[in-house]
Formats: sequence, C-alpha cells, structure tokens
Amino acid sequence: MKGANSEAALFVNSDMGESFGLHSFGNDEVLMPLIDVANVACGFHSGDPSAMDATVNLAKQNNVLVGAHPGLPDLVGFGRREMKLTPDEVESIIRYQVGALVSFLEKYSLPLNHIKPHGSLYGMLARDEDLMLGAVKVAKTYDVPLFGIAGSAHQRVAEREGVRFMGELYVDLNYNADGGLIILRRPEHTDPERAAERVRRVLEDGIVLADDGTELTIPFSSVCVHSDTPNAPEVARAVRQALES
Repeated sequence: MKGANSEAALFVNSDMGESFGLHSFGNDEVLMPLIDVANVACGFHSGDPSAMDATVNLAKQNNVLVGAHPGLPDLVGFGRREMKLTPDEVESIIRYQVGALVSFLEKYSLPLNHIKPHGSLYGMLARDEDLMLGAVKVAKTYDVPLFGIAGSAHQRVAEREGVRFMGELYVDLNYNADGGLIILRRPEHTDPERAAERVRRVLEDGIVLADDGTELTIPFSSVCVHSDTPNAPEVARAVRQALES
C-alpha cells in the first residue's frame, strides 16, 4: 500500500520528526519503511526546521505520504499539557505550523496529504466543536483531510463543514470509557501481540476495549503507531501483519 492514496484502504500512520536541536527522539529511520503515512511535527511541541527537512526527505525516499502534525506551543511539556485557547488562536497556531511544513514539502516536490493535531491539542479538539472549527478552516485552505477520532467533534465538525475525515485506531495508547485517548506524558513499551490483537478484534467484531473494560465501537481507516513508543518498529510490523492477514 506504500505510496497509495491515504483514503484508499486501511493504512498505518506514525507521528514523526519530533527531534529538536541536538536531542533525537523516536524510531523514525527504522519505522519509516514500515508505514504508509507520516505525521510530521511542525515546531511547536517538537520538531525544528532541520528535523522537518530531514523527515520530509526520509519520507520521500521511502515513498511515504506526509501530513502536518501541529501541536500546542509547549516544548517543555511536549504538547501534552492542555492550554486555554480561543478558536481563533487554534486556527492561527495550526495555520502557522502547517505553512512551515508546506515549505519543506515544496522543497521536495511533495503534496500536503492531511492535517492531524498532536497530543493535548488533539484531545481538546475532540471534545470542543468550537475549537475544532479552527482546525477545519486550515484544512479547507489546503483542501486536505483531517485525521481524528470517529464519533468525536473531530468528525462532526469536519463533515459538517465539508472537510474529509479519516478515523484512527490507536494500539499504543488506551481509551477511556467515553472513547477518548488516555494521553501519557511519557511513552511506554507496547506488547506487539496485544497491538495486533486489538487490530484483529476490531476488524472481526468492531470492538475495542477501554481501560475499564467498556466495549467501544471505533470506526477507522488508519492505525497509528507512535514513533516514540520504545519498540515502535516491532509494533508496526505486528500491526501490518494483522492488517494484511
């Protein structure tokens, strides 16, 4: 499925380019050949200009589609601490970050594939339709889909405003009983077999178990494997095998 349009079939995406300065994070080089779509950090939660340049170049070498992964302006907290923002502020920080990434995409003659908010911004927009409208306005500008949680404000606002929506399934984060993601401040090791089993079960009966055992129905087009999960390559291989089988 490499290089295919991200709307054509089930595919694997990963958050990448989250290094900064002399500090390197994630498993980007090993993981890139195993995925279909990269969500590239745009400088606010992580990812400086050099990291963006290198990540876009790596994606091109591996025939991987590239989308923007804008986050909250919080380098110290890695974008995983919520902020009080207005809808206009949400639009502005996303527009600023997407514009930065698009410049590097143009350097390598690649199109912007999508927008996927990062971390706590992702969660804030999933719960608040007014804030989500800020992200939708930017997606309209570039005529690209938004990645998010099916059934949340991500999907409701995108579809109401005529923006394409792509639902995600997470295998290295847990869900709460309301179907929201439990965002961790630090990534944890993920059992590849449990990740594959989550994919297999949701494909077979449509069920994902929340952390308290609640059965959730989560429609999705893509499976996300975070690059900063310590054993991300092993998780990605297991997920891809589950999808292909």
